[in-house]
Amino acid sequence: MSALPARRWIALGDPSAFAAALSSRPVARTEHFVLHHAQLSTSTVSADAKPVEDTLQVGLVVPKRHARRAVTRNLIKRQARSAFDARAAALAAGNWVLRLRAPFDPKHFVSARSPALRASVRDEVGRLFAALPGGPRG
Repeated sequence: MSALPARRWIALGDPSAFAAALSSRPVARTEHFVLHHAQLSTSTVSADAKPVEDTLQVGLVVPKRHARRAVTRNLIKRQARSAFDARAAALAAGNWVLRLRAPFDPKHFVSARSPALRASVRDEVGRLFAALPGGPRG
């Protein structure tokens, strides 16, 4: 019995696509993160209009002002990519941008790459996806 191939996502590289996704209303929000989604569609409006592509493009915005150390920014990005990997099949096609909107309090984490920070980021990103319209995902 062979399983269907898992749906993969690709990195969002076009600055105009980032801008379009970030200008859309957030689809989910937590204390530290905001998730934006911009659908890909044709420019003509018709009853049978379908998305141009069925791809999932993912962008991550982790500013230095919220995560000073590179090791922390990389940890956050790795956890976010892992979450997108796990939930790609359940997400709608289009451009998705996950943005860190507030810093994690350094008083609660012993180092920039502590297991506690990793678990906190993973849990919060999981809650972010669970808050998407349509209920819990993956």
